[in-house]
Amino acid sequence: MPTIDTPKKKWRWTKRIAKGAAGLLALTVVAGTAYEAISRINAKSSYPPPGKLVDVGGRNMHLDCRGAGSPTVVFESGLGSGGSTDWRLVHDRIARFTRACAYDRAGIMWSDAKSTPQDGAAVADDLHVLLNRAGIAGPIVLVGHSVGGPYTTIYTAKYGDQVAGLVLVDPSHPDQVSRMNAAVKADLNPRSQIGIVRAAAKLSWMGVPRLVVALGGGSPKLPARANAETAAYSSHSIDGSLNELDGFDRTLDEARASHNFGNRPLIVLTAMAPYTPTQLKMLGLQPQDGVRLKQLWRGLHSEMAHWSTRGEQRIAPDSGHYIQVDYPDTVVAAVRDMIAAVRADQAAGHAK
Repeated sequence: MPTIDTPKKKWRWTKRIAKGAAGLLALTVVAGTAYEAISRINAKSSYPPPGKLVDVGGRNMHLDCRGAGSPTVVFESGLGSGGSTDWRLVHDRIARFTRACAYDRAGIMWSDAKSTPQDGAAVADDLHVLLNRAGIAGPIVLVGHSVGGPYTTIYTAKYGDQVAGLVLVDPSHPDQVSRMNAAVKADLNPRSQIGIVRAAAKLSWMGVPRLVVALGGGSPKLPARANAETAAYSSHSIDGSLNELDGFDRTLDEARASHNFGNRPLIVLTAMAPYTPTQLKMLGLQPQDGVRLKQLWRGLHSEMAHWSTRGEQRIAPDSGHYIQVDYPDTVVAAVRDMIAAVRADQAAGHAK
């Protein structure tokens, strides 16, 4: 005859299951906390900053300068946790023909976090102080990727006397959100993901960002060391990334009023590889939407090339958004041409 559980027995089993779940959760929390604490210690010993830490007024920023010559190239990375490591495939190559400096913005990789809001104006001020404290007075060539495009635009508006030329690598356009959303009837503002990033940041003490980055494996095209460094500092960088994402709309507003480059040489690189099925699925788009967005992207960059009387657009037909990773030769060639143009301007100025 089958056994029939009484309400008392059922309650006893419910309590046992609840206690087991609570114990498992407690074990996960303890393990995650220990994992994160040990990983942070290992990060500092195994992956020290490749450049130097510069005091910018009560906090340090990481600046990695290589090579020699004028003008100085300054790399400005896009949103995310990679910072200076995003330029690893082009940094040394460009340093063969001029001084090339990559740096990490506040709260990213080896740079200390800041307690104040982050946007394009704040990024420009930080970079200006960093270069001054490091003894780099100019002339400089700014090379900005993605949102690094608006960051360099704003820097040029504020500290233009230093800036001799710009190379924008698949840059963000100040009006991209409104125009792209209208074109495909979707929300393509990066800030739409801020809830996920904020949740990950709140769980950084348990190693959640570190685990996510580690499972992702990094970019197969970047050196293993660069991927390991990014993973090692991911729990630190998540807060800096969140701060920048929170200020993204302000950055675009600031860039919208700051894009007159005069006659400075300007090169805009546009990535035109079609969206992959995975990317389309993540964005909730149909293939025809992807084609429409790519053509719009090309047009936005054509507009940006006209922000200077000496502007030029170059197409990278098979590259994804990270041209400096997918096709580093394209970025090196653009920077080499920019350096040649700036040096020609300098020689003509001296001749006068």
